[in-house]
Amino acid sequence: MTNKEMLVKKCTSYVEERLHRLQLALKDLEQDLSNETKSSAGDKYETSREMINIEINKLQNQIQGFKKLKEILTLVEHRKSSTSIQLGSVVKTNQANYFIAIPVGEITTEKEKFYGIGLNSPIGQLLLGKKVGEEFNFQQKQYIIKEVL
Repeated sequence: MTNKEMLVKKCTSYVEERLHRLQLALKDLEQDLSNETKSSAGDKYETSREMINIEINKLQNQIQGFKKLKEILTLVEHRKSSTSIQLGSVVKTNQANYFIAIPVGEITTEKEKFYGIGLNSPIGQLLLGKKVGEEFNFQQKQYIIKEVL
């Protein structure tokens, strides 16, 4: 399994695990909403239902966000390697290693540590289009691109 395949697999697991947790939480809230009965204190009932609906909307938005991340991973998985950095590139620099896909933070493989970052992140924007041997500065550090896969 290549580094890219392993990184895609780990990112996919991350997204699916988050989606699963969010869907369970949504199911619980929907159950709470259906169990909410009207009491003699009508305002309290309406306030409680509205608070549950607000939480349901928040969870639905988060679920949509993770579904978009899953779509990005599908694009990354089928993208061909390039000598210049693009979505799906595995980049090794003198400072750190990056996987240009989705923002998941630190990913540890058997041999190395990578940072899963989005293309729109500040460092993702600096890396975009660069090739092996090129340099850039980020947070007062100089980076030299050693490898692009």
